[in-house]
Amino acid sequence: MDPSPTPTTATAFGRLTRGWVYGGFLAGFLLLALLPVFTAGLSLAFLFVALQLPIYMLHQYEEHDDDRFRRFVNREVGGGLDVLSPGAVFVINVGGVWLLNVVAIWLAATAGIGFGLIAVYATLVNAVVHIIPALVTRRGNPGLTTAIVLFLPLGGAAAWLVTATGQAGLGYHLLGLGVAVAVHVAIVAHVLQRRRRLAQG
Repeated sequence: MDPSPTPTTATAFGRLTRGWVYGGFLAGFLLLALLPVFTAGLSLAFLFVALQLPIYMLHQYEEHDDDRFRRFVNREVGGGLDVLSPGAVFVINVGGVWLLNVVAIWLAATAGIGFGLIAVYATLVNAVVHIIPALVTRRGNPGLTTAIVLFLPLGGAAAWLVTATGQAGLGYHLLGLGVAVAVHVAIVAHVLQRRRRLAQG
């Protein structure tokens, strides 16, 4: 007899919080295939801004397939405590990555290409977050390969192309970097606060 479903997976939303990464992985390939159509007639800089979302979706598969990243954080940071829940992973990646990229791409298309640096720095800062701990600990982490292979070259190229338009000065770079850092700091703060709360019982 099958065991009863856990509260996390019993509902449709619960299943979505567990399986979002697989839909995103497939959607990433679809977006890559459609980008030439969606960006036809637009600048190369905008194409590379729009490229940040699908490459992030591919990165998320490496990072979160089989719940790898959540288990890694709970082991390495939480000491076995459930400091990063499936719901938090869903909100962070769908809201903090997908939605943030969508807003940045829309702003880049309608308000100024400089706003696209929000998406670009989200990619680059996340690459740094993967690479620096790997260098310090001399150990890999979930998402490291795509951070190096995809994020660094494509994010770097996007930053250069947007800057080369002459329409994205220092203020746009500071905005993009500030938003990306703020999102990552908020994630770390959430994990540490939850660890403290769980440790106190």
